[in-house]
Amino acid sequence: MSSTAGRGPSRLTRWWRLRSLRTRLTVIAATAIAVCVFLAFQVASQLLESELQDAVEDQLRADSRVLAADAEDAGLARVELPPYPGSGRLVRVVLPDGSTRTPDGQPALPPVSERAGRVAQGASADLMESGDLDDGGYLVYTLRAGDGAVQVARAADDNPVNQFGLGMLLIGLLCVAGGALVGRAVARTGLAPIDRLTAAAVRVAQTRDLDADIPDEGGGEIRSLIQAINDMLAALRDSRRAQRLLAEDAAHELRTPLTSLRLNVELLIRLDRRGTLDSALPAESRTRLLDDLGAQVAELSTLAAELTDLARGDVSDESTEVLDLADVVVAAATRARSRVPDVEVALDVTSVWMNGRPAGLQRAVLNLIDNAGKWSPPDQPVQVRLRAEGTSAVLAVDDAGPGIDAVDVPRVFDRFYRADSARAMPGSGLGLSIVQRVVDAHGGRVAVARSARGGALLRVDLPAAVPPAPDGAPAGRTVVPPASQK
Repeated sequence: MSSTAGRGPSRLTRWWRLRSLRTRLTVIAATAIAVCVFLAFQVASQLLESELQDAVEDQLRADSRVLAADAEDAGLARVELPPYPGSGRLVRVVLPDGSTRTPDGQPALPPVSERAGRVAQGASADLMESGDLDDGGYLVYTLRAGDGAVQVARAADDNPVNQFGLGMLLIGLLCVAGGALVGRAVARTGLAPIDRLTAAAVRVAQTRDLDADIPDEGGGEIRSLIQAINDMLAALRDSRRAQRLLAEDAAHELRTPLTSLRLNVELLIRLDRRGTLDSALPAESRTRLLDDLGAQVAELSTLAAELTDLARGDVSDESTEVLDLADVVVAAATRARSRVPDVEVALDVTSVWMNGRPAGLQRAVLNLIDNAGKWSPPDQPVQVRLRAEGTSAVLAVDDAGPGIDAVDVPRVFDRFYRADSARAMPGSGLGLSIVQRVVDAHGGRVAVARSARGGALLRVDLPAAVPPAPDGAPAGRTVVPPASQK
């Protein structure tokens, strides 16, 4: 039994959730009107019943006073009591000895109550009470008269209240039906913009046409919803456009190294099939070709990694933590030296704490060092400095190369952009774009300037954080010598 009771509300809830919004609004409107009609009926019934009872009591008091006056004039035992006419009031005279007199043909009244007897004995002046018989109830008024009392009664009549209730029931049913119709009409009118919005959204989903904005109509919440959906469509358009540009740029950038790699591999296969590999390619030429193949594979690997990083919507899946940016810079410099041993990196960093993602920040610093290393002369190191300036951590990477032309500065952080002077250099044009994305994700900014040594100076400003509680070793300046000085 408890299991059935427990499933009942669940089924009702499921049924309610499966109804349309129009049906819900219609049911809510009809229910609200039904509750209001019921409450109004209850209040009106109580007021009507009270008013009718007050009128009956007033009439009983008036009739009792007339009968009491006649009884005092003629005496209780001799006062004339006309025969009962068949309807109307009921009268009774209570004599001093407790006996009663009633008109001929009058229905029997309830026995004289103890309280009414005390009125006849003079204990009180009057009494209004109700009595019940098998055939219904009576309202009885007892008034002291002479040595006894007179009583006037009237049968309780529920017909006016019942007729009023029937009328209210009919009115309530009409109101509920009208409320349901009005609720349905209001729901249809109010949800018309939602219907058009739904149709537009379905059309966009079916046609995949993200350029079709939904017309801005309605007001208040509807307008806000339409604007939010249009903003979502705009964001989807931008995302699709970015994906298309990324695919096009990636295809363009991959075409050259893949073509070169394919030609070199086909050459080796053709010579090997002819059996002329050793004679056609001397050892020196074969070594140079294999080196080219290795460089092309490395370039493709780097490009694939950078495309993967760039295609992700965020910097990485790792969470933000409080870290010492100096440790990140040192780790990035170590990786740069292992990748390109010929590049000399001079570090001058100070411990600066910030909230960040270590892997993303290390990738950005590594790209800055790699970019500077491509342009720095063999005898000039890439200088990396980290300082705390106010509430910012400032990272500066500069080289002694030719620098960046003023015409190229506005586009230096664009994806796949490579200046004319950099066409012959290795790289994909994605390194600095990834740097800017990482810096933006950390709430910082990156800028390009000219180094004091004549090359390019890339400055990154990141928001610093309060360092963690000291563990006994004060944060100080960390200077890491270049590889050649280790």
